[in-house]
Amino acid sequence: MCNNNNDVDSCRCIAEILAIINVLQQNATTAETCLDTCDRGFLGCGTNSLTCNTRPVMLYLSNGVPLSIPTTKDSVACGTDAECSSVFRVEKLDGCCCTLRVLATNPDTTSEFPYVSTNSFFTVNLNCVCCLRCLSDTYVECL
Repeated sequence: MCNNNNDVDSCRCIAEILAIINVLQQNATTAETCLDTCDRGFLGCGTNSLTCNTRPVMLYLSNGVPLSIPTTKDSVACGTDAECSSVFRVEKLDGCCCTLRVLATNPDTTSEFPYVSTNSFFTVNLNCVCCLRCLSDTYVECL
């Protein structure tokens, strides 16, 4: 909940999980077992894990609405003129500040990978985030 509290402890729950995700994405390792949680210690599952480099996340605000950001730097707001997404890739974490890359739906419907990277980034104050949802690990080619 966004309580205008600059106390790092107030965002620790989500920040710690995002920190784990960030390290995993930077080191993309393999593992034999599959625990389907946000903070599991590896990306992917089984033999496909060599292709996974991203654990996509969705963030929800205190009103239960998912955060949605334009997929291009040219757009300033979501709406009829701008394509937006609620799926992101962790790029950097510094205390309660997290920089995320916006992921767009893959236009290639035959691809096994559901998202493509964009050049749209934003930084969020994790004190304003109430819920984190992790999606299935995947491969995202960075621009």
